[in-house]
Amino acid sequence: MNIREAKEQIKNAMTVYFSRDEFGNYAIPIEHQRPVFLMGPPGIGKTAIMEQIAQELDVALVSYSMTHHTRQSALGLPFIVQKEYGGKTYDVSEYTMSEIIASVYDMMEESGKKEGILFLDEINCVSETLAPVMLQFLQYKVFGRHRVPDGWIVVTAGNPPEYNKSVREYDIVTWDRLKRIDVEPDYNAWKDYAYRKRVHQAVISYLEIKKNNFYKVETTVDGRHFVTARGWEDLSEMLIHYEMCGIKADLKLIGQYIQEPKIAEDFAAYYELFAKYRSDYRIPDILEGNVSDDIIARASEAKFDERHSLLGLIIYGLTSDIRDVMIRENVLKELKGHITEIRNKLAEAVNREADNDETGNGDGAVTTASEIILEITDRIQTEMDKSLKAAGLSEDRKKELNLIISELKELQSASAGIADPKAAVERLKEAYTVKLDDFRKEVSRAKAKFTNAFGFCDRAFAEGQELLIFVTELTRNYYTAQFISHYGCDEYYAHNKELLFYERQQEIISELSDLGI
Repeated sequence: MNIREAKEQIKNAMTVYFSRDEFGNYAIPIEHQRPVFLMGPPGIGKTAIMEQIAQELDVALVSYSMTHHTRQSALGLPFIVQKEYGGKTYDVSEYTMSEIIASVYDMMEESGKKEGILFLDEINCVSETLAPVMLQFLQYKVFGRHRVPDGWIVVTAGNPPEYNKSVREYDIVTWDRLKRIDVEPDYNAWKDYAYRKRVHQAVISYLEIKKNNFYKVETTVDGRHFVTARGWEDLSEMLIHYEMCGIKADLKLIGQYIQEPKIAEDFAAYYELFAKYRSDYRIPDILEGNVSDDIIARASEAKFDERHSLLGLIIYGLTSDIRDVMIRENVLKELKGHITEIRNKLAEAVNREADNDETGNGDGAVTTASEIILEITDRIQTEMDKSLKAAGLSEDRKKELNLIISELKELQSASAGIADPKAAVERLKEAYTVKLDDFRKEVSRAKAKFTNAFGFCDRAFAEGQELLIFVTELTRNYYTAQFISHYGCDEYYAHNKELLFYERQQEIISELSDLGI
């Protein structure tokens, strides 16, 4: 299966393992919760999906690469204790707590989360002295005398023997205690993840044309050459930051991540063209509706690779703006909830003070909006810090929380010095209304960019299939699809009907072909 299907399988298993019966006990007893063994080539995203699952299930995550561990760090250090058996005292060896088990308890303490995932990578490549310890762990979830805490699920990962000479084969007894999931590289599954992670559009556009260059591991007379999903993602991050810093990315940089010389050279040539198209076509002008007839003519006469790159650039430009809009939407929703919380707490404070005045116990102090906002921002910051320690915070969510704290501080300034609770709430509502009006303008500008993008494609690609490709990519892209579902796009809906008709037409042709008609 591909990495997306593997993620779904693991997430479903984790959901079941974390579920409880009517008495509060785990529905599947701890001893029957088989550890997951994720088997697949290196660099296809095994660690990445574990981070996603932890975030989506809101549990902690502790990750270890087992190739870095010795028998002592995994099992613990031996020490001598005295025990009495049959009236006689004996010296007995025991072990300190495993570093791995201790890290789980540390995570529970730091994050406040009592449930989590213990992810052990490269578990079938451990040293000879550690192998028996790992086999015992896989069968019983025990290192020495210490078990994995209740509420923590074990997920392991390893590489097939053809990718790593140090791989150890497990016997049937061990395999029969594991939940094995085999994963293969799949560009189409990775592409959805790449859109969500905002992988550089040059990488996505290139691999869309040359899918065979997505993943490759081979041994030649010059040594082992390889290209992995991890390599493409890490290269993407460097390309983005090189561009931000005004540094030119060349073959020397690309070859550090894409360690297959021919593919590295091919992508380097493509990236140069991609950068040229970005400059020549002036994507911001296209999205603002300020495109010239010369640009339309060039796009109309361009070859497929150039057209495809241009579509990628337009989608990349749209995505950058749309992501910010969708994050802003979530921020405003939560901000509205916090304003309601402030209003309710102010009302409670007023009522409490009134009751105290009647009984003569009041001190005349009423909680202010500014004080409540400070409490809320401290709470959000604490929760964010804990989630970061638990590896349970995506980049988008981290940005949302930081923006919420920033917005709350602005509201705190707006309400500072206002003693009357009702007046303070009114000031907060006024400030929120201004932010909401600004957001509506952002949405309108974003919708206009969609309209302009479709207008350009209609004029430039009237006779080709580029519009259908464009609609398909907008549908697959997490951010653009989310925006359209929330705010609509008439041009998208109109062209989507054409896409559905085209797909059905292709199905009919395929069916007739199968029948020999």
